[in-house]
Formats: sequence, structure tokens, C-alpha cells
Amino acid sequence: MLRNVLRLPRLFSNIPNHPQNAAFHTSPVCNEIRKLARLRVVDNSELGKAAMIEGKPPRCIHVYNKRHVGLIGDQVLVTIKGQMKKAILVGLKQKQKFKVPKFDSNNIVLIDDNGTPLGTRIHVPIPTILRTILKEKTHNKGADYTKVLAISSRFV
Repeated sequence: MLRNVLRLPRLFSNIPNHPQNAAFHTSPVCNEIRKLARLRVVDNSELGKAAMIEGKPPRCIHVYNKRHVGLIGDQVLVTIKGQMKKAILVGLKQKQKFKVPKFDSNNIVLIDDNGTPLGTRIHVPIPTILRTILKEKTHNKGADYTKVLAISSRFV
């Protein structure tokens, strides 16, 4: 009896579409913004549009905080089309704090060194808690993140 149970997987190896032979992924989903995480540009900057059309989304190289794990409102350094640009995380896939929405993709807005966004409009709604987060960072860091809030059309 035990031999027959052990032989069952070998019997199904000849059937191509059998569920036992299907390749499935068992590793956990990485819901954090760390190095080499793929991101999605949600503003209308030329650099961001070109990268998303080509199918080569930007990747995170560095997160500007002590834990090196990106949260909403954090500034990151990304590579996009062979260039290094700074960006702000405006929507994350990971589990958020209370009253902060969870998104289907990791969204960024490209900025220059003093915090001015490269695009003129943000296409997706951004969380309202980002208003308080970016206003605090504007006073601390000296960069003007309020322009990012000004170009967004919708808040969630």
C-alpha cells in the first residue's frame, strides 16, 4: 500500500497539464520598497512616459531614510533610462498605516534636486495623508514638496 502512494506522483508526470506538475511560486511577496524594486511613474514627465512606454520601469537604487525601506512620502533615488533621478513615493503596494490606502502598484513622482516635480500633472489619486507628511518634510529638508501636492488632481 505504501509503495502505491509513493508511486502516484510518478504516474502524473506523463500528464502535461496536471496540477501536480504545474510550476507555482511559493516564496513570499516582497511588499517593501528596497533596492532594485520596480516602480511606476505616475506623472506626465517626458522621461517617465518614455520609460513606461518602452517597458523598462525605473528601479530604486537608494532610499533616503535610516531603515532603507521606503514608506509613503519618502524620497528615493531611481535609475530611469540610464539616468539617476530623485523621486517621491506617492502610492505603495505594502500594508499601510490606518487610514492610508493601499495601491496596486508602487507609484512615484519624479523630482529634481530642490523638490520641484519634473511633470505638470499627476494621473492617479494620491493619499490625503501625504499633505501632512510632505509639509513636515518641506520645513525640515529645505526642499519644496508642496508643488507635488499642487499638481495632483485627486486625493483619496
